Amino acid sequence: MASDANSQGKINADGKREVVMVGNHLAALAAVDSGCMFFGGYPITPSTEVMEAISDFLPRVGGTCIQMEDEIAGIAVAMGASMSGVKSMTATSGPGISLKAENLGLCQMAEVPLVVVDVMRGGPSTGLPTRVSQGDISQSKTPSHGDYKSIALCAGTLAECYTETVRAFNLADRFMQPVIVLLDATLGLMHAKAVLPTVEEVEAGIVPRKTFDGAPEDYRPYGVGEDEAAVLNPMFQGYRYHFTGLHHDAKGFPTEEIETCRKLIKRLFDKVDNHLDEIELNEEYMLDDADILLIGYGSAALGIKEAVNRLRAEGIKVGMFRPITIWPSPEKRMYDLGQKFDKVLSIELNMGQYLEEIQRCMGRLDIEKLVKVNGRPFSPKDITDKVKEVF
Repeated sequence: MASDANSQGKINADGKREVVMVGNHLAALAAVDSGCMFFGGYPITPSTEVMEAISDFLPRVGGTCIQMEDEIAGIAVAMGASMSGVKSMTATSGPGISLKAENLGLCQMAEVPLVVVDVMRGGPSTGLPTRVSQGDISQSKTPSHGDYKSIALCAGTLAECYTETVRAFNLADRFMQPVIVLLDATLGLMHAKAVLPTVEEVEAGIVPRKTFDGAPEDYRPYGVGEDEAAVLNPMFQGYRYHFTGLHHDAKGFPTEEIETCRKLIKRLFDKVDNHLDEIELNEEYMLDDADILLIGYGSAALGIKEAVNRLRAEGIKVGMFRPITIWPSPEKRMYDLGQKFDKVLSIELNMGQYLEEIQRCMGRLDIEKLVKVNGRPFSPKDITDKVKEVF
């Protein structure tokens, strides 16, 4: 794994690593600690430091980092490496996700595991390249056309830039599909201390890809249970099958047979929907006795948590719910919270991309919102003022 002293950090009294790094570098370190051996990408603000760091880390462990000619080529080579059985990653920001969209769809259909770190910035188009935004929330749900279930995780602290990237590799190999890790310009470029699990703890929790070891003539990579992920053996190791973006049969060859096509797409949904307990992760802060519920995610939650503390000091009982797994959304938990709390405020660094999902999950439209789209983060005062204004 990454061998320099700063990457390894020092071990504190609780047996955890303490490192001082920026969030983008932590995502790169997490990839290498998780066993990633290939990175293909293209520099784009504010994610460039991910590639910068991993280009240093990977050669030390025998891995490869390639800067390609554009965003499309960056995901194409990463996908090819993953098809050969190598854990792979790419990193970008919103405009890059737009360019990678077609190959993200191919990853979904062919069930190719891949981790994509998306360090969000303002948009649309070039937008605010050097400022913070949470503008890719909707995009991370459906980055490509068609029917499939995305898995997208959203870090809310420096430490989670590391731990959510680790989790993304495990989920990608477990569910055989791309997993998006959402950072943002604030977290990605924040330089501070982070407390991380040890390399040994990470390695002990690695989820390996399933492989088939029977007779080659019996191999059916897509001939799995109705809510199971494909079993794709590494290329060039004695098993023949077909990769395609077309609807395909159990061996991966294109087909238009009615039931085969229906079952394929339904399985892409069910392999995620039937295993939400393995995917969902949230944070709840001071909710037990709260009268007011604040919902936010990513770096915005840093300001929300401080606002909760300040409001509590004034005798206003406020609590926070933070989805860490953004997609699939924590539908059941948000429904339950919607039944418990009359006063709900959604806080986002966009025009309300996740608010629509909160409304759907809670089954109500009377949710207040606080949004900001000028490239600046929320201050705790922004949030305390809004709570006092609307409640």
